[in-house]
Amino acid sequence: MIAKAKAISHGINDIRYITGESQHKKHPEKIYRVLDNLLPSEPDAMGIWNSMQLTLSQHRPIKNSVIRIELSPSPEHTQFYDIDDWQKLWHDFAEEFDKQVIIGKDGKVRSCQTNLANSKYSVWLHTESKGEVPHLHAAVCRLDENGNINNDHNIHLRAQRAAERVAKKRGWTTAAQIRNRNIPQVNRDCMEVLKAMPSWSWDEYKNALAQKGYTVHEREDKQGTLRDYALVHGNTKYKASELGVGRNLMISKLPATWTKLHHQPTTTIRNNTTQAIQQSAKHKAAPINYTQYRTDRPDMIPYTLTHEGKEHRFYIPEKVLDYFNDEFDYRSVANCQELTDMAVAIFVGLLETPNVATSGGGGGSQNDLPWRDKDEDDLQWARRCARAASRSLGKKQKTGLKR
Repeated sequence: MIAKAKAISHGINDIRYITGESQHKKHPEKIYRVLDNLLPSEPDAMGIWNSMQLTLSQHRPIKNSVIRIELSPSPEHTQFYDIDDWQKLWHDFAEEFDKQVIIGKDGKVRSCQTNLANSKYSVWLHTESKGEVPHLHAAVCRLDENGNINNDHNIHLRAQRAAERVAKKRGWTTAAQIRNRNIPQVNRDCMEVLKAMPSWSWDEYKNALAQKGYTVHEREDKQGTLRDYALVHGNTKYKASELGVGRNLMISKLPATWTKLHHQPTTTIRNNTTQAIQQSAKHKAAPINYTQYRTDRPDMIPYTLTHEGKEHRFYIPEKVLDYFNDEFDYRSVANCQELTDMAVAIFVGLLETPNVATSGGGGGSQNDLPWRDKDEDDLQWARRCARAASRSLGKKQKTGLKR
């Protein structure tokens, strides 16, 4: 079940909308009065508004004088509901709504309990939506009959939490459960779009997601630069920061994620003769399984990365990760995470090594080869992996003031 709430200034327009009196409502015959609270007997939109204005005028003026609430349960839960059932649902929701106390991160109360029970409101059932999903609309006076204000701070959270509690009590699927159940599919859809793109383009990414049924909400700063986005599917919203692995579907990381999905390491060996290749191949180190923790290597630590849309977990020497963190210092390298992920992927054998020679060596040594030499220790191999990642992705220096 999904609930939305917001304090608004255009109260009369909202009341006309929920009662079906608005000219924008094509099928007012599919809108039904559910119940009124502390109002005259079945007033029309103007009667509801005038009654609320009477309460407001007796106390103090307030800009956002009406709370608009929408309550939308899943249709399978309400297919046999009559008006009495809808009234019971609203009463349960309003009771939970009033119970909420919003606490800030500092532990202080940001929004005390509301008092819908002693406030004027009108609730209506709408069955005319495109998806023909029955849902409730309510208009609530901001001031209760004692002149106390119904606090609207984080009122959207108040509504969401109330709906979650009602749904749990009734054994219904909650909005959070629906969202968590759908996130893996949303992630797969995003990764499929990125894989299918021949080159990175925000517009192409956005349009491809739209074709899959998503609405893309963009957030720009004052300069018009795109800073964030969210996907909406049905009644559920998915923030980019909550998608993917390691936030790799955020707007700032999408180009690097596309690059990873389309990375094609070269395996060209810069040796002059077939004999040199055959001789060097004898020095190739035996493969090591980094997916299992080794009890004989207490210095091994876990590392998780995503490759081709799949999450992989490895155990690598701590000194190797320390080297990568130093080489790709987050304080100065903008794409430090992408570089570290690729270096680790090469180190454990998930990616083949691009052709990168070690420093100071002459041409034709086994250190020019795209595999680990059997005589290389962990750090020597890590250095080559770091250089391979740097050559493939390039180090992007952070801009801005430096101390």
